[in-house]
Amino acid sequence: MTEKTVVRFEEAERKKTTILTSIGAAGMLLGWLVRGSSLLMTSVALVSAYLMTGNRYQWIYIWKKTFYRDMLGLRVLLITMFKIWMWEKKGMTVVKRWAEVARQDPDKKAFVMGDRHLTFRQGDEFSNRIAWYFKRQGFKSGEVIALFMDTQPEYVFIWLGLAKLRVTTALVNTNLRGAQLTHCLKIAGCKALVFGDELADSVKEIRSEIHDIPLFQFNSPDRPALEKPPTILQDAAPLASELTEMSAEAFTEAGTASPRDTLLYIYTSGTTGFPKAAVITNIRYLLIPLGVHTSARLSSSDIVYDPLPLHHTAGGVLGGGQALVLGSTVVLRKKFSASNYWKDIAKHGCTAAQYIGEICRYLLAVPPSPSDRAHKVRVIMGNGLRPQIWQEFVERFGVERVMEFYGATEGNSNLINLDSKVGAIGFLSRLVSSIYPLTLVKCDEITGEILRNSDGRCISCGPHEPGLLLGKIDPKKAILTFAGYADKTASDKKMVRNVKKEGDCYFNTGDILVMDHFGYFYFKDRTGDTFRWRGENVSTAEVEGVISTLVGLKDAIVYGVSIPNVEGKAGMAAIADPEKKLDIPYLTKGLRSSLPAFARPLFLRVLPEPPLTSTFKLRKKDLIEQAYTLGLHEDPMYFLDQKTGEYVPLTRKLYDDIVKGVVRL
Repeated sequence: MTEKTVVRFEEAERKKTTILTSIGAAGMLLGWLVRGSSLLMTSVALVSAYLMTGNRYQWIYIWKKTFYRDMLGLRVLLITMFKIWMWEKKGMTVVKRWAEVARQDPDKKAFVMGDRHLTFRQGDEFSNRIAWYFKRQGFKSGEVIALFMDTQPEYVFIWLGLAKLRVTTALVNTNLRGAQLTHCLKIAGCKALVFGDELADSVKEIRSEIHDIPLFQFNSPDRPALEKPPTILQDAAPLASELTEMSAEAFTEAGTASPRDTLLYIYTSGTTGFPKAAVITNIRYLLIPLGVHTSARLSSSDIVYDPLPLHHTAGGVLGGGQALVLGSTVVLRKKFSASNYWKDIAKHGCTAAQYIGEICRYLLAVPPSPSDRAHKVRVIMGNGLRPQIWQEFVERFGVERVMEFYGATEGNSNLINLDSKVGAIGFLSRLVSSIYPLTLVKCDEITGEILRNSDGRCISCGPHEPGLLLGKIDPKKAILTFAGYADKTASDKKMVRNVKKEGDCYFNTGDILVMDHFGYFYFKDRTGDTFRWRGENVSTAEVEGVISTLVGLKDAIVYGVSIPNVEGKAGMAAIADPEKKLDIPYLTKGLRSSLPAFARPLFLRVLPEPPLTSTFKLRKKDLIEQAYTLGLHEDPMYFLDQKTGEYVPLTRKLYDDIVKGVVRL
């Protein structure tokens, strides 16, 4: 066969596969519809599986194992897509949806924090006052106002009130200071800044950089009555007191808002540089909580525990949206507390709870107590539950369902684990994969560069082959759109073109995943986090999981560092040890038995506290830049002696010998 003949043959086979798969998929759906007849259902299912190309016995086995899961997924997908389609057709916005929800049970609690709450009626009235106030201040549709405030019940209703005026709100991370804070205000083109009194000092520090931006200080009602009222920052308007003068009557949305209009800017965590302002449209805000609500089988009677910051997607959209979009009661906490997590849940009668990042590990690190199981939680929702502690977490806290999901603030590539498969971040049906267009493609795990074939197309990965996850962008479908960032250049960098055919466009997640034969996806690493040492690729996520387990679930960050005149990058681990109880010999022994030699960190750094983002992700950038250089900090550092296999203190002489190449690696 010539090369052209092979290509034509392969193309014909692909078309045949698509046709037969579609017929098989239709058969599967028919099987679901006629499930009352066991004989007919079995016949349809067997024919459907047989029509799948490749190893037909394998496909039958896969069908048997995944049919129920796939039908659950199909149900969630169809319900979500249909409702979003209907909402978009009706011109639904968050403000309009909120008006419907608030009318259903106005005296029901919308947001609760501590001993204080706002009902749906109170929240609506507060948002009306915000809208009337900022209209009087002269703000217009399309302008941007930044919100820089700690979590409290009023937070969501401040930006909701601005949305009634069709003003976009930039939700600024409350941990940002100095140059990063200034950057966030400028990149979104903010015309004003609303800030909480608890952050007045941070605003004062950058006032000279944002002298042309009006300030509005909101003094929190949570401050004790006996405490002296906080001083209003010079030239800032006292927002809380001035709102009392405003009318609470309904504010009619200014103009005609569209589902595709920008509602919010939410900033990326900035773990590798300055944060980017991701665009959250009305339809995306409606989609995220709806998808999770449907997947978790929640209802408006559920009480959701949300201890996450409201300036982030998980806390403010997924969690806060359960009240705004679906009518559930949401319980907030100003700052996550591992020791109070289950106590809060029991106190407020929560039936669902959120987690993110390393929260589950922190909960396990708390000594066991009766409150561990004194709760009514049916499902816990989030992302970042490490496979190494999954089963232990479920058994200790008696959680019925873990709904791990995968997604990014700005991305369109979302996966959900509907059947609590340990370690999986979601799944795609192997038999009907074309329904939801995500794909894994081969890439250089070190650089993240996508590999292409001779036709210039991306190379798809098979089961158990690590690959970069891409999601097809289709502007016509709300569930597949990519609104991007305020910075268009940053948006363009996340798009990959000509993936499967000429002219198509996909969103680049930047994450390397692995899919098994049943279609379950597992997180492997971020592109750029993997490094190469001794001719082998080292996954930082894998090594972090092993170390964290060995050191009592403490924070561990793994990264590659360069050594002069040595090929590749050596592993380095930074371990948080506030109690100063790190057992280096025990860690050494555990690494030796758990990891191959090339994956064991060459350097260790012991940190006094964990460097975390506000969403409980470990911040690497500064650690990578400092590497193992002595004199930049006072943290103890260790080196893996190549002769003894033990970690020894990194002294000045040893450091110089490593840099000069005296020490053999």
